[in-house]
Amino acid sequence: MDYKVEYASWCKQDLEDKDLEKELLEIKDDEKKIEDAFYKELSFGTGGLRGIIGAGCGRMNIYTVAKASQGLADYVIKHFAAPDRSIAISYDSRIKSDLFAKVSAGVFAANGIHAYIYPELMPTPCLSFAVRDLHTAAGIMVTASHNPAAYNGYKVYGADGCQITQEAAGEIQAAIGEVDIWQGVKRISFEEGLSKGLISYIPDEVYDRFTEEVKKLSLLSAVADDDPDISKVDKNIPIVYTPLNGTGLKPVLRALKELGYENITLVEEQAKPDGNFPTCPYPNPEIKEAMARGMETARKTGAELLLATDPDCDRVGIAVRDGDDYRLLSGNETGCLLLDYVCELRKKKGSMPASPVMVKTIVTSELGESIADSYGVKTINVLTGFKYIGEQIELLAEAGRASDYIFGFEESYGYLTGDHVRDKDAVNGALMICDMFAYYKAQGISLTEKLDEIHRRFGYCLDRLYSYEFKGATGEKVMKDIMAAFRNISEDFMGYKVSRVNDYLKGVDGLPLSDVLKFYLEGGMSVVVRPSGTEPKLKIYLSVKGNDEADAEAKEHKLADVIDGLISKFNN
Repeated sequence: MDYKVEYASWCKQDLEDKDLEKELLEIKDDEKKIEDAFYKELSFGTGGLRGIIGAGCGRMNIYTVAKASQGLADYVIKHFAAPDRSIAISYDSRIKSDLFAKVSAGVFAANGIHAYIYPELMPTPCLSFAVRDLHTAAGIMVTASHNPAAYNGYKVYGADGCQITQEAAGEIQAAIGEVDIWQGVKRISFEEGLSKGLISYIPDEVYDRFTEEVKKLSLLSAVADDDPDISKVDKNIPIVYTPLNGTGLKPVLRALKELGYENITLVEEQAKPDGNFPTCPYPNPEIKEAMARGMETARKTGAELLLATDPDCDRVGIAVRDGDDYRLLSGNETGCLLLDYVCELRKKKGSMPASPVMVKTIVTSELGESIADSYGVKTINVLTGFKYIGEQIELLAEAGRASDYIFGFEESYGYLTGDHVRDKDAVNGALMICDMFAYYKAQGISLTEKLDEIHRRFGYCLDRLYSYEFKGATGEKVMKDIMAAFRNISEDFMGYKVSRVNDYLKGVDGLPLSDVLKFYLEGGMSVVVRPSGTEPKLKIYLSVKGNDEADAEAKEHKLADVIDGLISKFNN
C-alpha cells in the first residue's frame, strides 16, 4: 500500500467528521505521521479492530468502523437467513464510542440487518449476554478495553456470545477487504434507522436479566443458612470501588447492593464515564498507577477492600488491607484465590459436579491447575484470550455438560464463575471477590493469609509479565525478528536447560495455530513469548517455583535479566 497515495485520497474527500479534516491538514508536512496512519489498513482479527483514534486507513474513525461493519454485514447476510439477521451493539465511555456504535447500527440497518443497541453505555459482559438473550446473529462491543485514551476498538461476537473464532475472523477480514471505504459502504443515519424500526434500543429487561443471572452465582446465598461459616458472614465490610471512568458504575453497584453490600465508597474522580481518563492515563487495573487514586481513598476511609474495573468492565483488580498498608493482588493471585474459594464452597454445599471443569489460558499460573487437581477438578488449558475459555463453555453446553463448568480465569484479571456469558465478566468477578472476602473475614482470615496458606499447600509460585512496546511499521518487523530469535532456542535458554518447547504456530494439543512459544525450563520454570493480538507489544510471561518467596524472586530476576538483554539487542 502506497501511504502517500492513500493520504492524498483521504484529503480529496468531503469528510463528515471534521476532526479528521483538521488532522489531515495538521500532518501534511510530517512524513512519519502520514506513514504510520496510512501504511496499512487497520487489521481485523479475532479481537476485531483496535487502534489509535484519528484519520487514516490504519486508525479508528467512522470510515474504518463503517467499512468493518459492512464486512460484518456481508458475513451475516451470507450465513444467516433474513428472519435471523440481527446484531446487538454496546459501547463504553471512550472517545467517539457512542458515535462509532451509531454509525455501525446505521450500516447494519442499511443492509437489512436489525440493530439492537443499548440506550446507554454498557459493559462487555452485558453485550455477550444480550447476543444470547436476544438470539442475534452477532454482536459488537465498541471499546479498546484497558488501553490509553488515544485508542478505541471494535470487538465482534458470534451468535454464541463468544468473541469470533479465527475462521470467522478470517472470513470477515476477507469481506472487509472487498469493501471500498468510500463507495462500498451502505449507510443510513441512526435517526432514520430508529424512525423506520430498523434500529431499536435493547429493552431494560435484558439488563435486568443479566443482573439476576450474576446474583444467582453468589455461593454465599446458595449455602444453607445454618452453616456456621456462612451464618457469621457480615456484608457490611467497608469497600472502595472505582470504575476507572468506564462502564462499571451502574452494573457493579447494582449487583453488590442488591446482595447486601451497602458500605461502598466511590473514587469520585473516577466514578463518572470519561474517555479522557484524566486521573488515570492508562486505565488498566493491572497497572499500579491506575490503582493509585483508589488506594488513596481506601487509606482515607479505612476500607478493607478496593475493587477497580477497566473501562469496558470485563477485568477487575483488587487491593486488600495488609497490616498498616494495602497490597495489590495480581490477576493470577486473585484467580487462584477465587478458584480455591469456589471449590471449597461447592464442596461444602454439595454442589460440585461429578465431572467438574476449570478452564485457564496457557499463560496463566500453573498453581491454578494444582489447586484444581486437589479438588478433583479437570483443567483445560487454552490459548491466550478469554474467547477460548468461552469456546470451552460452549462445547460443554453442546455436550449437555454446561453445569460441569465451575470457573475460568486468565492472568490479565479476567474471571467467570457461570455460563451466563461467554466472556470474562467483572460484574460477576467483583461480586465473587466481595463474597470471598466476607466469607474468609468471618473466619478471621485475610486474603493475604489465605494466599500464604495456598502457597504452603502447593509450593511458592511466582508469575510475572513483561511487556515490550514496538510501535509503527518498524515495530512490527522488530517483533517478528525477536520471535524468530526465540524460535532458534531449543536446548539451552540463556543458561537454563530446556525440557520442552511448545510452538503453537505448528499446532499443539489440538489448539488453533498461534504465534506463541512456551519454554519449559529446569526447576519448574516456564517462559511464554507472544506478540499481543491487540497492542503493539511483545509479551513475555515468566513462571517460577521456589522454596519460598525470596528464592522464587531471585530466580525470576535472573531469568528476567537475561531476557531483557536479548530484547535490548533488537532495540539498538
